[in-house]
This record gives sequence, structure tokens and C-alpha cells, in this order.
Amino acid sequence: MSLVNILNIQVLDNPTRFTDEFKFEITFECNAELQDDLEWKMIYVGSAESPDYDQVLDSIMLGPVPVGVSKFVFSANAPKIELLPQHDLLEVTVVLLSCLYRDKEFVRVGYYVNNEYDDEQLRLEPPEHVMIDKLQRNILADKPKVTRYTIDWYNQGNVTQQQEGDASMQQQSMDQDMMVQ
Repeated sequence: MSLVNILNIQVLDNPTRFTDEFKFEITFECNAELQDDLEWKMIYVGSAESPDYDQVLDSIMLGPVPVGVSKFVFSANAPKIELLPQHDLLEVTVVLLSCLYRDKEFVRVGYYVNNEYDDEQLRLEPPEHVMIDKLQRNILADKPKVTRYTIDWYNQGNVTQQQEGDASMQQQSMDQDMMVQ
């Protein structure tokens, strides 16, 4: 059983320019006292072909976390364009929100992101070189992919042998189990 559950994530300022900040309002519930902080990460997937282009846009430590419901806005700068393959700047990619406790990821929420020109003519006839100042980012907020991982909340040790041998206990996927606006 997870001691922390995400109740709601709202994508703020969406759609927006490609170079604007990502902003998510996250509401979560803590069901028991935690000894350590939660680590939240925002990751931009730069290319479907290789994780080498993934960028951690921000990572924050949140704590002490009180028992009950908490809410915060997690924002991060847009990805560094110079680190992304030009051919992957347009079309669909992914942004991930990940939460860890004691360096163990227990939940990941992924959103598809559609990057396209804000001008119809440029969409129909894209230029040879991507015009960053004309790109719009639209996070498809209505269908997040939520993945949960079983972790040991109470001990600092590794995952038990039973969990190592049972992949179904290590990962449970849900298409959508939270309100998203």
C-alpha cells in the first residue's frame, strides 16, 4: 500500500509557447508520517529513439510532508533546445512527473505533448529548419498514464526478494485514476 497518493494534477497555462515554463498543480495525500522528504522530478523526453536526449527539467525535495492533503505548483523551464534533435522538435513527445521516496520511485505520471506550429500555413508547409519562436506546446492533459511501483516505505533496505521475483508486484499500471483538468 502506498503511503502517498496523487489525488489530482492540473496542467496550467496549456496550451502555451514551446519556450514557456511547464506548470503543474499537484494535489496529493499522505496517509502516514514520513521520515524523509519526497523528491519530485519533471522529465522531458527529447526523442523516442534514445533516452540520451531526455532532460530532467527540475527536481525538488518536498518536506517535511504532513499527514493529510497537500497541494503545490511544480514548474520548470522548457527543455534546452540545443540538446534536442531538430527532427524531434515537432509532433508528439512525452513529459513525465515522477515522485520518489528514499531514492525509490513509487509513482510516475506521463503526458503526451504535441508540439506544432501556431500558424496554419507553417503546419501545412513546414520550413526546413524548425522555427522555435513559432512553436506551440499542447499537453494532452485528459489522458495521463499513471504507473505505480511497490516500494518499502518503512525500511531503508532494498526491495525484498519476493518483490524482485514478482514483476507484477513491482509495477502496476493504471490508465487514469485521478481527476485531471
